[in-house]
Amino acid sequence: MPSATEHSAAQAAQTEVSPGVTLELIHYMTRNEADMAFKKRVQTIFEWVQPTDDMLILDIPCGRGFYLNMIRYATNARLVGAELDWDVVLKARANVGNLPKLTLHNVDIYNMPYPNDTFDAVILSEILEHLDDDVAGLKEVCRVLKPGGVVAITVPNADYPFLWDPINRTLEFLFNRPIRRGPLAGLWANHVRLYWRDDLRAAVEAGGFSIEEERAFTHASFPFIHNLVYGLGKPLLESGVLPGSMATAANRITFDQNDGSVLNPINLGLRVFNYFDRNNVINEPPDRATVNLAVKGRKPGL
Repeated sequence: MPSATEHSAAQAAQTEVSPGVTLELIHYMTRNEADMAFKKRVQTIFEWVQPTDDMLILDIPCGRGFYLNMIRYATNARLVGAELDWDVVLKARANVGNLPKLTLHNVDIYNMPYPNDTFDAVILSEILEHLDDDVAGLKEVCRVLKPGGVVAITVPNADYPFLWDPINRTLEFLFNRPIRRGPLAGLWANHVRLYWRDDLRAAVEAGGFSIEEERAFTHASFPFIHNLVYGLGKPLLESGVLPGSMATAANRITFDQNDGSVLNPINLGLRVFNYFDRNNVINEPPDRATVNLAVKGRKPGL
């Protein structure tokens, strides 16, 4: 007979976070993930967007297509991925360009080529911190969203855990000057700002949205994990120098091809990272440092 702990774990795994999508499926789709905060972002987006087959969903910026790939794996929704950087658009095409009911566009968030009231939902993950005028970007997203539609927003938290990015946390404390470029940039990489809760709330409301839910996630972390994943791991993966099985285990797109063997150093590393992640929850207390802040906004209307 299963223990109470085993029963609770099994029950949680079968919990639907959106129609037909369980926590178990999300854990499977993020099984290659070394960035523990990304796992929470995926869960948050599925919970808030609630993708169904009859929806039209915009992901901007779509990056290399990771959210699009997971939503397509789990649902038959119509998907549009928009990205400003042409080189990244090409990478997204290589990753997800062959998937059905999915189109990719080279788009500037300040001036999108879509009619008013086009999309049922918009994913706005890890972009506002890059924008000189975040409110202008939000207003344009509000324009193309249908009345009553949802936007799922995630941004880096200005109050982030020391262990996530010790280099920048120390530089901020001593000199108020984080590293924004290069392999040591960490959480501040190419960012105009990080967000405090009140600042994010004010920007979202100024963009025309009502706020339905807020959360913050990922407190416990492996030391220097941002530098390891994005400063070291990402360049190695994209350079093509990793052996085939290691590349498969390190790639967000190929989660369904990883055999899970602990003889693979990448899988062994993932187990270590998951150990540090085991006590993190989807919404940490307000006084706790976290990697991400997230807001569910809704366009007034229906």
